[in-house]
Amino acid sequence: MNYLINLTLTQMGFWITWALIPIVVEIIPSLISALHLMRQSRHLRQLEAPAKLPFISVIVPVYNSEETLFACLQSINDSTYPNRNMQIVLADNQSTDDSFGAYARAQNHFDLNLQLMRTAQGKAKALNGAIYQCIGTYIINIDSDGVLEKNALMNMVLHFENDIDLAALTGTILTQRHQIKQTPKRWLRFLQKTEYFEYAQAFLSGRTIESNKNELFTMSGAFSAFRKSTLVDTFMYNTDTVGEDTDMTFQVRQRLKQKVMLCADAIFYIEPLESLEQLYKQRQRWMRGELEVSKEYMQHNATLGNFFNNFLVRRMMIDHTFVFPKMIWMFASVVLLFFRYSPVVLGLSYVVIYLLYVFVSLVNYVSVGRLLQKFPDEQKFYHSIRWVVWSLPLYNFFVSWIRLVGVINSMSLPGVWNTATFTTEARSAKHVVGQDARYLRQKKGSEWNH
Repeated sequence: MNYLINLTLTQMGFWITWALIPIVVEIIPSLISALHLMRQSRHLRQLEAPAKLPFISVIVPVYNSEETLFACLQSINDSTYPNRNMQIVLADNQSTDDSFGAYARAQNHFDLNLQLMRTAQGKAKALNGAIYQCIGTYIINIDSDGVLEKNALMNMVLHFENDIDLAALTGTILTQRHQIKQTPKRWLRFLQKTEYFEYAQAFLSGRTIESNKNELFTMSGAFSAFRKSTLVDTFMYNTDTVGEDTDMTFQVRQRLKQKVMLCADAIFYIEPLESLEQLYKQRQRWMRGELEVSKEYMQHNATLGNFFNNFLVRRMMIDHTFVFPKMIWMFASVVLLFFRYSPVVLGLSYVVIYLLYVFVSLVNYVSVGRLLQKFPDEQKFYHSIRWVVWSLPLYNFFVSWIRLVGVINSMSLPGVWNTATFTTEARSAKHVVGQDARYLRQKKGSEWNH
């Protein structure tokens, strides 16, 4: 009996030790942040409108945007910010479709100050070229495949006008709920709803907390804004990285020592995921951008001793280093069964960790719901998919594996962006595993013959 008790305690002790990593590093900080956010949401600051609204410039990088550009420009036209106070610069970086036709139609339909310019290919180059054409006090970038919430531009400008120390802002990114509802495939609609929930929690919970500490990691490339006086002091967008938006964030905060924040009530709607392939490539690209920018800005302080006083070190540890324990948990479970570890104890340890992540998602769900009070239609849709709190931990676990693949591809293919799809790499992995299995069978067979 004593033997069984000691064995159980030993096994539980082993897994409790492993469980402490996500509990201490992720779950407890997330709970503290979520509770702080809930308290903060009760005391939202009221912004004062200036006597005279400033003139702003809106940059729209265009690349093969024939199908989405008109709707994007219509959202600018329908904005509550006066058209007479806006300059819209379309930076076409070598489109091969009829994006110009969409621009021409918009010119005929809307009373907007529109101008089109040709730039070299690449989003960073398009933005850099357009910046020199901007004459507004504030420069706002939006992607051509999304649409603005009608108050988004006004809310961004008001945040700038009410805080003279604010140098740059990023908006809240959500996927277009009406497109999600129209998706015919059930599994894809499930993925899109999970993505919507992920974006809502990432921006209105995670990035809000980062913003309050002036530790925002990335201004979204889809929707961000700057004081022009700040932007011209930077080195412009970095054309040598896929994470030009992250690089710009660090330029403003690290090099210029200025404040970068999230504008939670400025929403930009993007198109939902079209496939698992798109998610696979998108998250690898984000991971590669993170690694490239982090390498540039943490060369001299990338030590474990800076974990608590340098948010970038913490971010790299949580996003990258702690991916490996997750991998160990998964494969070690199978191995430990052969060492007579109780499958019940192993299973319960995973259930406990999963339920803790669900609890974090639930607390974040409540706090994000409060921040969406200004947007009743959005809040209603968000509440209608509250069941995602149960699937989000599994989704995040799956995405963490994609990020790990992104880390490996970044190391094995330096300087080359990986364009392989999930299907292609899965077939390649299956082929390699099949070759290894055949080799082992052949080797085993030759040993038996001898």
